[in-house]
Amino acid sequence: MPKSFFISDVHLGLQSKQEEDIKIRHFENLADMVRKEGNSLYMVGDILDFWMEFRHVIPKYFDGFLCLLRDLVRHDIHVHYYAGNHDFYLGNFFRKELGVQTWYGMQEFVIGGKKFFITHGDGLDKNDIGYRLFVKLVRNRFNISLLSNLQPDLAVAIMRRFSRLSRKHGKQSMHCESDFLLQYAETLSREKDFDYFVCGHSHVQDRKTLSNLRSEYINLGTWINGTYPYGVFDKGVFSLRELSSS
Repeated sequence: MPKSFFISDVHLGLQSKQEEDIKIRHFENLADMVRKEGNSLYMVGDILDFWMEFRHVIPKYFDGFLCLLRDLVRHDIHVHYYAGNHDFYLGNFFRKELGVQTWYGMQEFVIGGKKFFITHGDGLDKNDIGYRLFVKLVRNRFNISLLSNLQPDLAVAIMRRFSRLSRKHGKQSMHCESDFLLQYAETLSREKDFDYFVCGHSHVQDRKTLSNLRSEYINLGTWINGTYPYGVFDKGVFSLRELSSS
């Protein structure tokens, strides 16, 4: 059975040109692995540090990444993209032009006979009023329409500003975010039957067996710290791995 691959929190467009070039090279290596060994790639949010979609313009920052996605789809790879709190509105381009399936919030999948709940991890805390208002602002179709009709450089600058606001909001504590996500998975395991809860968002890679002793919490970690983690589901088993930094 072909493998399923998972990544999260790459934040393309965040760092220096040298660091971004390294991330793209690692994504090229991962894409090559997916083509040879897999049939699906799940990108679990914040793959881009920001995204602005226009009717006739494609932001140049991500052209290499977009070409790699197109190539994966042409090789019959099922590519899933979950919107995170940075690439918060993915629009029509990924679905219509690239053939990438886009998702918002938490989704349930059965992969290889195992039940998965997959989510970036943002927005799960119903008490976080500030973040919920922020999401309503940046995903509002009227606001998106206004931005997309601005001069592209200005619109991208505004989206970069939104991205910085989202990052500032998330700086309370990465470990607090991780604790919340783990507790959310624990609560969910008492209400739903599943094998894997897969997320990102907190940038803290982790894997824990939940208290029901059959479900697992998996956080995929981030690519912004000089490491390049990914997940693989193969023959009924999920494993966390890392792309070589060489």
